[in-house]
Amino acid sequence: MKDILTELHTPCLMQCGFYPDDDHGPYNPEGVCFSVLPEKGQGRYWTYTRDNLFSISIQDFVFYEDLFLEFQQPKYLSFNYYDSVSGEEFNPYKRLSSGCIRVHFGYNNVYRASYRKNIPIRSTAIEIMPEYYEDYLKSKYPVEYKDLRSSFITVDGMTNFAELVFLLRQIRNFRGTGIAAKLYYEGKVAEAVSLIVEKAKAHQKSHPTKSISRQDLDGLTAVTAYIDDYFASEIHLEHLARIACMGLTKLKYTFKQANQCTITEYIQNKRMIHAEQLLTNTDLHINQIAYIVGYHNSSRFSQLFRKSTGLLPNEYRRFTVTTK
Repeated sequence: MKDILTELHTPCLMQCGFYPDDDHGPYNPEGVCFSVLPEKGQGRYWTYTRDNLFSISIQDFVFYEDLFLEFQQPKYLSFNYYDSVSGEEFNPYKRLSSGCIRVHFGYNNVYRASYRKNIPIRSTAIEIMPEYYEDYLKSKYPVEYKDLRSSFITVDGMTNFAELVFLLRQIRNFRGTGIAAKLYYEGKVAEAVSLIVEKAKAHQKSHPTKSISRQDLDGLTAVTAYIDDYFASEIHLEHLARIACMGLTKLKYTFKQANQCTITEYIQNKRMIHAEQLLTNTDLHINQIAYIVGYHNSSRFSQLFRKSTGLLPNEYRRFTVTTK
């Protein structure tokens, strides 16, 4: 890659309605800042790039209208943590949710995603280029080096990765400049990669990967189709196991292996997507929405909704009905 800023960040940001801004606001002057055009929304996107090896990005903005994003992306690996978000990625489909580590691979393909209007997008991310994970690390650690992608895949969606979340928050709050900034950011990226590799190693040791047979994949397809139809109802795992023609333990393991989330998380994601639509497009009371999407306890629904989007249902509704 010739230049991370011009090949990865700038094309996407300009398409979305950002412009370069010398006012960095609360963020480190060592980076580059973009602001949302006033007619499009408000907020900033900050990024720090280093020698075409990596970049660090902070998102803190909101759009006044729904945004559909489509752009040609280069080859890179990234991971981030959302404090607030509402949207989805496509090809493959993945709901964007807060409170977990999200991993993304670019491979010179077209990236497609959509984001909900008036919902704050707040996250901290690290993007790693091939010059770092294929060249730099391989030359520096020729014996120990392994492809990072398998480790990244393992941690995608993890909600129990407090060490990495803490590191990303440290990066967000750092204000050092000059050589101090260069040393700090370089060290934090290496530390983050180390944490991911170690976490993936521990996870793979306790959950050895096995290939899924065609028959089992067909069973999982039937299970996900059933959940998609009945996610708002009470779903018993034993019934899903019968649909899949598997034992309960095998179903839970293979489902997570195939979908990178547990059955419970999958059901909750379906419910939260439907809840977002109801909050935006109806005047139904929160208690009614909770019941419609499958929760008899509105407090539990609110707790899970906040975990998913970073906002309480009333806050989400207030944002989505806000006008310019």
